[in-house]
Amino acid sequence: MLNKLDQLTPQPMLKPWRAMLLFGFLVLGLTGLIVRAAFLQGVNNDFLQKEGAARYSKIVKMSGDRGMIKDRNGEILAISAPVASVYADPLMVEDVSSFQLEQLARLLDMDKSEIEKRIYRKSSRFVYLKRWIVPEIADRIADLKIKGIGFETEFKRYYPEGEIAAHVVGFTDIEDQGQEGVEHGWDAMLSGEIGSRRVLKDNKGRIIGDVENIRSPKQGQDIVLSLDRRVQHIAHQALKQAVFDHRAAAGSIVVLDAQSGEILALSNFPAYNPNATVTNAMVANRFLVNRALVDTFEPGSTLKPFPIAVAIETGLVNPGTVVQTAPGTFRVGRSTIRDVSNKGELTVAEVLQVSSNVGTVKIALSMPAQTLWEIYNNVGFGQLAGTGFPGEASGVLRPYNTWRTIEQATMAFGHGISVSLLQIARAYTIFTTGGELKPVSILKQDFPVMGQRVISQKTAQSVSQMLEMATLPNGTAPLAQVDGYRVAGKTGTAHKLIDGKYAKKNYISSFVGFAPVSNPRLIVAVMLDDPSAGKYFGGAVAAPVFSHVMTAALRLLNVPHDVPSTELNAAPAILATGGI
Repeated sequence: MLNKLDQLTPQPMLKPWRAMLLFGFLVLGLTGLIVRAAFLQGVNNDFLQKEGAARYSKIVKMSGDRGMIKDRNGEILAISAPVASVYADPLMVEDVSSFQLEQLARLLDMDKSEIEKRIYRKSSRFVYLKRWIVPEIADRIADLKIKGIGFETEFKRYYPEGEIAAHVVGFTDIEDQGQEGVEHGWDAMLSGEIGSRRVLKDNKGRIIGDVENIRSPKQGQDIVLSLDRRVQHIAHQALKQAVFDHRAAAGSIVVLDAQSGEILALSNFPAYNPNATVTNAMVANRFLVNRALVDTFEPGSTLKPFPIAVAIETGLVNPGTVVQTAPGTFRVGRSTIRDVSNKGELTVAEVLQVSSNVGTVKIALSMPAQTLWEIYNNVGFGQLAGTGFPGEASGVLRPYNTWRTIEQATMAFGHGISVSLLQIARAYTIFTTGGELKPVSILKQDFPVMGQRVISQKTAQSVSQMLEMATLPNGTAPLAQVDGYRVAGKTGTAHKLIDGKYAKKNYISSFVGFAPVSNPRLIVAVMLDDPSAGKYFGGAVAAPVFSHVMTAALRLLNVPHDVPSTELNAAPAILATGGI
């Protein structure tokens, strides 16, 4: 019915002129679209590409802040500071005037041609012009308003102590990766994990919006060292002065906590400034080498306490046993062991006090080679000290079953064996802890550390008393004395090995000691390589460094005096008994 009604209802007709007008509009709109498409695809294609590139997304790295390195008291030894790095997007660089280019080259201290080469490298969307520039320079470059030049915030490592703690702390490269010292050895802990996010940047390289967070960064951990910045400063300056005064090729110093084995100071000279650029000359001259851990040397007489200690421990001798050292020489096979002068009869205590080679050799040859080897092995010679530092040396302690008699003899006074300065400093902990060898650590220890029993407490006390005698006027190291404190220690003067042969006029001079004797707090080990200003005995060149550092450090740490200064020259009583 409705369909019929529709058929009967008259339908309105579109007038011809209106149809023509509508058709014209449709044709005109379609023509406009075609013209616009042609314009976009051809006529203004370059312009539109650049305008589109002016807004682009980019994945940027988010580095977790590198952890700080601090000393035991919380003083900062290494910290990361924000810096600017200048980059170019060659696709966006255009209309750079000669003036802008010249100013940019001057501010970046670069050749104009090198900058042009980089900013017009159209095959790349990102190229660094210079990294790690100061904020003031970055601001002046921004004022040039060069299109396509942008800035990226990075972090540069800063070392407040400079060369003073360089060999312990180390440094990072431009990619913020550890290259030396703690920065290298604990790099994974310090660096954390890199994150990333997608951002939107404008044509000046500025981030104008976040698109998405891809992965969050993980912050690096702070590391607290056992080092005491104040003691480190004292030790470094004293060593540096000694190297200059005695015209030595190099020197090293180690300061240990005598009870825990923690490294309170460790320094070498020549040194380097980790805030400055490392040069090839610095590398060639071994300025970067942590000699106290990496270099080994024949320690000479600083090893004499150990054969004497094991001889006492095994009952071969006691401190009062008499040893005949006349006429100042002693034949071992075809070789002759010599003292500086004929000392005649000496007690074992006096053998150590005056550093008699003859007396020490006679004591060492009275025991099996294995016994001497065991004491050296038990105090850590021939093994890594276990600090975690890269390049740490183990030294050389050959198996006892390969020794000839003359080698057993010379090893008793520190020839034919090689150690690092840190190793021998650690070995002396058996005399400061009542007979236990303590592990050494560059990290602060919050709890007491267990040691390994090497000798009895009685033997340790006996040898400590003998070492105290060595620092008195009749000993080899009176220059090691410290006003108000009882000190103990041993000198070392060894011919230097050069190309496998002992040099006649080149020496390694050393001293290792501790204080106060009544309650040892610090161990200080000093080594000077090839002093050439005239003096070369350990008691003359190394012992005074010990005295200076020990005096300042004990006062700094408020360690109580254990003897009035008027009693410093009083020697312990050792009664002569028996004989060898």
